[in-house]
Amino acid sequence: MADTAQAPAAQAVATVPVVEAAGITKRFGATVALRDAKIAIDPGESHALVGRNGAGKSTLVSVLTGIQQPDTGTLSFSGKPAPAFGDTDAWRSRVACVYQRSTVIGGLTVAENLFLNRQSEGGFRPIRWKALRARAEALLAEYGVDVSPTARIADLTVEQRQFVEIARALSFGARFIILDEPTAKLDARGIERLFTKLRGLQEQGVAFLFISHHLQEVYELCTRVTVYRDARHILTAPVEGLGHDALVEAMTGESSAADPVVAAAASRRRTVGSQPVLEVRGLTLPGVYTDLSLTVQAGEVVGLAGATASGNVQLGETVAGLHRPRAGRLAVRGRTVRLGDIPAALAAGIGFVPEDRHLQGLVPERSVAENATLTVTDQLGPFGTVLPSRTRDFARRMIEDLDIKTPDAATPVSALSGGNQQKVVVARALATEPELVVAIRPTNGVDIKSKEFLLGRFRRHAEQGRAALIVSDELDDLRTCDRVVTMFHGRIAAEYPAGWTDEQLVAAMEGIAGTEHPTQPRPTDPTDPTDATETEHEHDPKGPRHGGHH
Repeated sequence: MADTAQAPAAQAVATVPVVEAAGITKRFGATVALRDAKIAIDPGESHALVGRNGAGKSTLVSVLTGIQQPDTGTLSFSGKPAPAFGDTDAWRSRVACVYQRSTVIGGLTVAENLFLNRQSEGGFRPIRWKALRARAEALLAEYGVDVSPTARIADLTVEQRQFVEIARALSFGARFIILDEPTAKLDARGIERLFTKLRGLQEQGVAFLFISHHLQEVYELCTRVTVYRDARHILTAPVEGLGHDALVEAMTGESSAADPVVAAAASRRRTVGSQPVLEVRGLTLPGVYTDLSLTVQAGEVVGLAGATASGNVQLGETVAGLHRPRAGRLAVRGRTVRLGDIPAALAAGIGFVPEDRHLQGLVPERSVAENATLTVTDQLGPFGTVLPSRTRDFARRMIEDLDIKTPDAATPVSALSGGNQQKVVVARALATEPELVVAIRPTNGVDIKSKEFLLGRFRRHAEQGRAALIVSDELDDLRTCDRVVTMFHGRIAAEYPAGWTDEQLVAAMEGIAGTEHPTQPRPTDPTDPTDATETEHEHDPKGPRHGGHH
């Protein structure tokens, strides 16, 4: 009888998920992006979705927002089937996504952005600007967003723009919002204000799916967490009671127990010279990283690891001359290098493999020979001339050295496979026999054999008495390094010799282990007037524009 009496009560407290996906499989050609994936989020819940790169998070978001149709599986909102694919208005009324890269239009006002394409009640009616501003003011007030409707989006802080995007999503009636890396460009105070705002919206029944590389934020904000790994659902559990080690183990699939492969790596010994090839002292790039120091010895391959917004990519680009820090010093073989000057970096003996070979690394319509010799044109002929015969000979040697698969040196580089295109970029970086080669995510998008070859080539470069700095968040790129320095929120978090475990490195990159400055705020955002008076912009926060010169 007791069981019978309790059944109605149990049914009364049961909640229908604001969104529920089950059995979701999505393929792109031969690639399985999701395999039998699932997730369920309750009204008013802040639910975290975490996983390493390639785990399937982005594909799941595209399915939840109606951008992609799953091959198999079911999706429902508040117990009702998802709208028909392509019914944009219906999807907007159920789910919205605030992406890391802002989708509001900088040249328009807050009111115009809030009601873009909805400024008037009918398609042929004039816009009543006073009424539009009043609607915007009421919407902002309803959700506690302290921004003027007449303010230009371009004049707002990153944090304020996010609040506007959230308010716009809620204006369509959506009670489920996906936040994709929302804290990546915020400082510590901005994060706290964002979290306060999200908690207030939760009390109004709004549910959030929170995607972040910073696991400590998951513990601060979320009640449950779902882990994806290798396109599969691995775990959904309450955050409370779930240890950091268990969460990282679910993400990596690796236990902290001793591993014979790790032990073998730990026993590896390299011949490292006593003279530093690279010395970085006190570098500060406002809004990106603060007071960083780093040394790379002759004979070393050093990894510089970090998740999104850690600052590791920008630090590598700074070493290569692409950004001019506000403070600090950089030296190669004891000689100071002028900062923010690409020719000076080249002259000092720094080679560079940029992150994006298509946008920064190659001139696609030019030949393999021309691309591979861009940094050594002074060696290809007298008095500034370039002799075709010397270009061909020089390129032929590099093609053999890097095992570049190409019909001949005159073949357009665009005709090569991705792995061979990347070899051309590496060939150019090594053409000058630099003292230090800086490689940013050097194996991104290449096959396994090319990956092994490229990493081995950096090793051989270091063993010739030089050095290599591998900047990456891919664990396979970092396994061949003699030591790995991890960054988090613009500061050095920890350093590991060869033999680290996936669990150790991921924990440090996600800011939940090994942090030397756990209470330090991340670097101030120079666009935020509430921060310190940082007004000088000496770098492009969206990345370099001069990578093709290396």
